[in-house]
Amino acid sequence: MSFVEAIRARRLPRPDGAVLAIVFVLAALAVMAPAQLAPSIAFALSAFVDVLPFLLLSVLLAAYAKATGADALIARAFIGREVRMVAVASLFGALSPFCSCGVIPIIAALLSMGVPLAPVMAFWLASPLMDPSMFALTTGTLGLDFAIAKTITAFSVGILGGYATYMLTRAGYLAEPLREGVGNGGCGASSVRSRKDIVWKFWTDGERVSKFANTSAATLFFLGKWLFLAYLLESLMLAYVPAELVQRFVGDGGFGTIFTASLVGVPAYLNGYAALPLVGGLMEQGMAPGAAMAFLIAGGVTSIPAAIAVWALAKKQVFALYIACSLTGALLAGFAFQLWAA
Repeated sequence: MSFVEAIRARRLPRPDGAVLAIVFVLAALAVMAPAQLAPSIAFALSAFVDVLPFLLLSVLLAAYAKATGADALIARAFIGREVRMVAVASLFGALSPFCSCGVIPIIAALLSMGVPLAPVMAFWLASPLMDPSMFALTTGTLGLDFAIAKTITAFSVGILGGYATYMLTRAGYLAEPLREGVGNGGCGASSVRSRKDIVWKFWTDGERVSKFANTSAATLFFLGKWLFLAYLLESLMLAYVPAELVQRFVGDGGFGTIFTASLVGVPAYLNGYAALPLVGGLMEQGMAPGAAMAFLIAGGVTSIPAAIAVWALAKKQVFALYIACSLTGALLAGFAFQLWAA
């Protein structure tokens, strides 16, 4: 038996990509920028603690639904109602207080319980773009008209992504949206077909208690490591992506900057609140209103930290659709707002 065959026969666990990435980033900082190591760790830990209540709640709800068998009931409640639920999810997403990374645990819980992908995608796209506090801050920074337009855009992007996903799923695509190891790994077809009795007091059944514990631990570890990595990278963006770099590419007016702003918004976007003063300053220096809107929409949904979390959660086809819908929505919103503001 060769060495490789011997290794395979032992079935050693595959190295964890997220953990390796975290170790690599921290090691690189320790060697290349030791002064940034402590601030980055502090930033990532602080951001993780802020999202931890939502993370724990969603993890426990998902585990409870699986342990009791309620995931089948929740999934069946959405059967035949996707068209209406897309609109409801878009509206709720536009009003919910979740950032692009903070919404990831909620999405994982919904999909693991068998909720169809179309309304989940609608909520996924709309949620990070607007919430009550964001509306107030946008009004104070960029004006009431901009805040109202961004709210309408959040709902519209959710509608766009939700119905595009609905048509694709009806055509037979995207049947298994989650990667292996996240929830049940699928859109819940098996949960919908399940007719097992629901045991609400699952703690009286040892097998269900074990399922609850295993699901909670596995989901918390999976989502936690990717969210921590996302926040760690966000700290580096805040430290090393200068505002002048963004201004160089989207600092003048014109429709051409809308395309550039949509693309630049992905790597250069900081977070919803930090981006507002940046965009306000760029608009004072001549940035087109449509480009500002496109930057905020594209960056809000597809910033690098959020995209990494989505990549870890969803399969490649779902990730590609997520990116395509967000960028398309950003372009359309940018053009529409530019025409309205002209």
